[in-house]
Amino acid sequence: MKIHEYQARDLLSSFGIPVPPGVTIESPLLAEEAYIRATKGMASPLAVIKAQVHAGGRGKAGFVKLVRNATEAKDAAQFMLTNRMISPQTPPEGLQVKKLLVAAGVEIADRMPSPSAQCPVPSASPSKEEFYLAITTDRATRRNILIASREGGVEIEQVAHDRPEAIIKQPLHPTVGLQSFAARKVAYQLGLTGKLVTQAADIMVKLAKLFVEKDCSLAEINPLVIAVEHSPTPDSRLPTPDFRVLAIDAKFNFDDNGLFRHPEIEQLADPAEENAAELRAKAAGLSYVALEGNIGCLVNGAGLAMATMDIIKLHGGQPANFLDVGGGASEEAVTEAFHIILSDQHCKGILVNIFGGIMRCDIIAQGVVNAAKQVGFKVPLVVRLEGTNVDAGRKILNDAKSMIPTLQAATDLTDAATKVCKAVAG
Repeated sequence: MKIHEYQARDLLSSFGIPVPPGVTIESPLLAEEAYIRATKGMASPLAVIKAQVHAGGRGKAGFVKLVRNATEAKDAAQFMLTNRMISPQTPPEGLQVKKLLVAAGVEIADRMPSPSAQCPVPSASPSKEEFYLAITTDRATRRNILIASREGGVEIEQVAHDRPEAIIKQPLHPTVGLQSFAARKVAYQLGLTGKLVTQAADIMVKLAKLFVEKDCSLAEINPLVIAVEHSPTPDSRLPTPDFRVLAIDAKFNFDDNGLFRHPEIEQLADPAEENAAELRAKAAGLSYVALEGNIGCLVNGAGLAMATMDIIKLHGGQPANFLDVGGGASEEAVTEAFHIILSDQHCKGILVNIFGGIMRCDIIAQGVVNAAKQVGFKVPLVVRLEGTNVDAGRKILNDAKSMIPTLQAATDLTDAATKVCKAVAG
């Protein structure tokens, strides 16, 4: 499960991680008031307007804007709330923006190469003190890991690909988490000094605690910045620059299997940002993930589903989804599974691959018949059944051939993949 940036900021703040103040709005008419509230008491009139969507590339798409007065804030809000955001991480038609974050702007310190940094800053790097910080799970070592880099505010995947030496990794202790000495070591490797080391290390430790306590699969701050704050001195009253480590953007992913322990997190879900078919499947007790291919899959068992997708690829096809009906699905659930698969306009064929153990083949077969009665099958349908009640299932399908002219029976998985790929290609 994902949450919006403004929700991620609130979560960081609840764990004592400093973030700039901000206000959310859903109408351009509220932008001016939100700007005033966000910048109240701040030394600078600068604010940032950010579209709240579950997709990256907002800045390049024009959906993150810096504003310096209430009029600019209203104009930026008007643009974002009346246009669809299109980026490499959105569908071709883009996403409708329904909510904006209006946050106080931050003056970020100019970057100075530090001899204590693990990775010297190349000339092509950003000119500001922006860092990347995240906690995730390292599947190779089966441990949670802290990832940090001086290359913040950019796509970290590209940095890792082009300059892997710019990535700092610190495994977390399996029982005590991220210890202070380890966090301080990472801060020094990032080139921080003085009190900034203490501030950054404190943020790292708190982020690691948040990651574990809330069952996250990703807790990311990008960028973590060194902010310049000006405060007058008691004697001369001249502004004196001070520096503080702040989190100004965050992203969280949560383990769906752990949400039952966190109703307060589950309430943060935004159904409008989720795939409608995936939500429908979840309500029916089905495991469904939409993909980009054109061959729908209905399988029982996650391992068998993965093997089914692999063999479709092997024979030149492209799976349109992962759909596991599980071992105890009813006829109604199986029928609903077909409804979900056929709701994908890109689906040009369906492969049903069932190895009946707990799941009975006759239930699957009857689900096929029910779906045919309700929505019909206008695309090729290839069914491979083995296991419990297989003979009864095959008889049901054989009797239904006149009603389902696109139906083909397969003798084994290779035969099924060959037939569905050939039918779709034809």
